[in-house]
Amino acid sequence: MTEPANAATPDRPQPKPWVAAIHAYVPGKSTGADGQALIKLSANENPLGTSAAAQAARHDAGDQARYPDPDSVALRQALGALHGIAPQRLVMGTGSDELLNLAAQAYAGPGDDVVYVRYGFSVYDIAARRCGAMPIVAPDTDYGTDVDALLAAVTPATRVVFLANPNNPTGSYIGRDAIARLHAGLRPDILLVIDQAYAEYVDAAVDDGALALAASATNVLVTRTFSKIYGLAGERVGWATGDAALVDMLNRIRGPFNLSLSAQATALAAVGDQEFVAASRDHNTRERARFVASLTALGNHGVRPLPSEANFVLIEFTGALTAQSAYLGLMDHGYITRWLPGQGLPQCLRITIGTAAQMDEIADALAQMAGSAA
Repeated sequence: MTEPANAATPDRPQPKPWVAAIHAYVPGKSTGADGQALIKLSANENPLGTSAAAQAARHDAGDQARYPDPDSVALRQALGALHGIAPQRLVMGTGSDELLNLAAQAYAGPGDDVVYVRYGFSVYDIAARRCGAMPIVAPDTDYGTDVDALLAAVTPATRVVFLANPNNPTGSYIGRDAIARLHAGLRPDILLVIDQAYAEYVDAAVDDGALALAASATNVLVTRTFSKIYGLAGERVGWATGDAALVDMLNRIRGPFNLSLSAQATALAAVGDQEFVAASRDHNTRERARFVASLTALGNHGVRPLPSEANFVLIEFTGALTAQSAYLGLMDHGYITRWLPGQGLPQCLRITIGTAAQMDEIADALAQMAGSAA
């Protein structure tokens, strides 16, 4: 059909308005403003690195001229055996980010709502807008998840609810009863996505029951990643589990051959090295507790570490020492952390748990800065 002569014709392709509204994800930095490399505690990477078994597997991954297994069969079988999940109820992703985006794409679109808690993972907003849905942000309670607020934010248009547990960037955590109450309060046609990127850092005694819920409910999807405790951030491996129908939908729209040969081989070896996982969890629990204790001692300077079940601590600055000043000051000490004004948290820094020596140095530096600012 011919355009009317007086119609305005754009001089270039026009993006969909919901895509144009997306603010691109901003990863943790690794350098200072001058480009100098700094010790990176901004992206929640494992300070112990990667297990030796996984590193060895990466170098013997197979013939790179051949396509990888499109279904990651061996990896799904290993994960299924570890967690007691039938392999057919597992789907692999290019990091859990791909799976979070696919969940929104499969079950929401223009005219629909996607709900998540304020200070939730920034990918949730992107995932909602990417498929044309409207992101709805529920109020928090002291930076943590408020189940009642989440339920109150649900409308007839809601199709997906995202919940990170533990939450990123706040580190907050809700238990089994709260998860069950949230699920019970949702309509059965709403998909509840429980993002457990940091679940392996949580003590098994306080498990939130999400995997069990995903095994019994038809509207619960749990996502996990190899980027954190397994130390495989560079390989981009994630997985999800839920009802067979949910897994089938994600398999229909995920990328073909989405996990490379090296990603599958390395992740498979990592699953087999649970001693490394346990050592990483023990290190994190010990060093996080020491770091929090050091920061708690600075309470009279307006420095407050928030409770965390993850491999990082979010610190609120309400005194003379501001989060921005602490961020810049730590750069002078050789460390890059995560200042979060873009996520509505200009008063906070998120600091990854590093080595014992690194956490001691950062705690000492913050104490010096807080004392000087007073």
